[in-house]
Amino acid sequence: MPRYFLEVAYKGTQYSGFQIQENANSVQAEVEKAFAVYLREQIQMTGSSRTDTGVHAIQNFFHFDYPGSIAGSSLYNINSILPEDIVVKHIYLVESGNHCRFDAISREYHYYIHQEKDPFLRDRAYYYPYTLDIEKLQAAATIAETHSDFTTFSKRNTQTKTFLCTISKSVWLNQGACYIYQVKANRFLRGMVRGLVGTMLQVGRNKISLDDFMGIIQSKDCTRADFSVPAHGLFLTNVNYPDGMLKSPHDL
Repeated sequence: MPRYFLEVAYKGTQYSGFQIQENANSVQAEVEKAFAVYLREQIQMTGSSRTDTGVHAIQNFFHFDYPGSIAGSSLYNINSILPEDIVVKHIYLVESGNHCRFDAISREYHYYIHQEKDPFLRDRAYYYPYTLDIEKLQAAATIAETHSDFTTFSKRNTQTKTFLCTISKSVWLNQGACYIYQVKANRFLRGMVRGLVGTMLQVGRNKISLDDFMGIIQSKDCTRADFSVPAHGLFLTNVNYPDGMLKSPHDL
């Protein structure tokens, strides 16, 4: 049976996360509902990266199996059914064994902080009006990149079997009125990015030292990490697959 990858973007403010769940609305529930209306049958989807309540995505993926043909021209009709805060960007026909979660080779997140009150950033960046030492923030980001065990930055009650992650990019940027933390890794733990950001902000405010930060990582104790930064500053920006795996139906 043909398998399709669905590339989506969404503003997560109104949703209780990406993955479908009981008694709460999710991005997956809305996308499956739209496809059920358009295709006139229920389609069960598998998600690539689970984002928490209130987290946004510039790029995320589902995959699903469907016996019929779905052309790229279907995008307009599906998007007209979806809520305004969710969009299907592309539909790809892939090999039947491809899996949008397990075949991903890396993911990238950005966390946005703004230090001047701005109503247009209110639900898309964390208002944090404190003096920050960008050099110390960057030094902390570099320290994070040299480690692989992120037990400290995983929330409790997780079903993960390993806390090992390989970070290939960890950097703070200053862009206008915003500070942006960019992090790319082969995998992420539940709460990991927000835990890293919250704890690094303590370094940037000189509340803890760089040695303290390294000790927190090495402690493997999640009670020492700061998970307090809000979800609305976090964006999943990229899910990367091996070259050539995604092929648009228009290319076939």
